[in-house]
Amino acid sequence: LWDPVTAMLNTTPLMLAVMVGAIQNGVSKAAKYSLFDPCKEMAYIPLDAEARTKGKAAIDVIGNPLGKSAGSFIQQGLIFSLGSLSASTPCLGVLLCLILWGWLYAANDLSQQFELAASTETEEPPRKVQEPEPGMA
Repeated sequence: LWDPVTAMLNTTPLMLAVMVGAIQNGVSKAAKYSLFDPCKEMAYIPLDAEARTKGKAAIDVIGNPLGKSAGSFIQQGLIFSLGSLSASTPCLGVLLCLILWGWLYAANDLSQQFELAASTETEEPPRKVQEPEPGMA
């Protein structure tokens, strides 16, 4: 299957896998730093300074490591229970779709909350009309 591709690129299947992996890693990091990180930071904009600091600390110290550990645990559990990575791939695909759906739902909900907070921030409170002091007419 890959013989025509490796022949055209004058390389071996192993080298092709290394090149594809390197490209995938670069694209993954570029997407993370250009899309995910700014989106994550935007979620903190409507918060006050104290809530922003505590929220960032909670996510960076607890949320990220916990998410990575849970993902590894799920993948290892599926590999051990089903016998191989190729046998667990369909289950991982279904889990990926469920997680992606949940992420999109959460992002949409966050967008609605952000718009609500931004609209209440921009509304100016009614101004009191200063009445002239008695005898200052």
